[in-house]
Amino acid sequence: MAKIIRKAKPRARPSKPAARTAVKAARSKPAKKAFRPKPWAAAEVYEAFSRFRKANPEPRGELEHLNPYTLLVAVVLSAQATDAGVNKATRALFALVDTPQKMLELGEEKLRDYIKTIGLYRNKAKNVIALSEKLIRDFGADVPRTRSEIESLPGAGRKTANVVLNMAFGEHTMAVDTHVFRVGNRTGLAPGKTPLEVELGLEKVIPSEFMLHAHHWLILHGRYTCLARGPRCETCLINDLCRWPEKTV
Repeated sequence: MAKIIRKAKPRARPSKPAARTAVKAARSKPAKKAFRPKPWAAAEVYEAFSRFRKANPEPRGELEHLNPYTLLVAVVLSAQATDAGVNKATRALFALVDTPQKMLELGEEKLRDYIKTIGLYRNKAKNVIALSEKLIRDFGADVPRTRSEIESLPGAGRKTANVVLNMAFGEHTMAVDTHVFRVGNRTGLAPGKTPLEVELGLEKVIPSEFMLHAHHWLILHGRYTCLARGPRCETCLINDLCRWPEKTV
C-alpha cells in the first residue's frame, strides 16, 4: 500500500501592510527616559550630612580589626562577602595573627582553615600571604600610607586603599562599595555609571567637615535604610531631599 505523504500547511505570514504597521508601532514606541535627577544644592547636601551626624556622631566601620594590618587583611577578605561573615572568621585568626610576620609563620594552608567560611577563600589566602610578604619586603612590615602603594599589594584595589586610608590613617577618602554606589545614584547625590564616577562625585559635593565619616554614613544608610529591595523610605533621614522618583513617601 502506498504511503500517503501530506504536505505541511505553510505558516500564515502577515500581510505586508500588517508587517509594516507592526514595525512602525515598535519604532514609534517611546523609550523609557533615563533618570536624570536635579543636582543637589550645596545647602541640601550640608543639611543631609548634618542629619547623619546628629543621628550618629561617630560612625564606625563594621569590620573588626586590631591595627592597620588586620584592617587591611579584613578588607581584602571582605570582597564579595559580608562584614559579619568576615568578622566571624577573623576573630580567632586575629587573636593569634596581627602582623605580617605572624601571618607568614602561620602559612597559607592554616590560613585557609581559618577563613574557609568566606567566599573565594583559597584565592584570598594566597593574596593575604603575598601581601604580607610584600609588606615585609617593600614597606618594613608597615601598611603604607598612600593609595598607589596600597593598591600595589595583592588583592587590594582602590576601594581597599580608600577604606584603609580613612579608617587607619584618618584620610578624607570615599570608599564606594555596592551600598554607597546605590545611595549615590538613587538619591541623585552623585550619579555615576562606575564606582569611580560616584566616588569623585561625592568628593566634589560633600563639605570637608563631613568627609572623615561620610563613607560610613552612606554605607550604613545603604545597608539599613536605602536597601536594594524594599528601601525604608518612611524611616529615611533624608527622604525629603532624595531625588528618587519611586520613593514611597
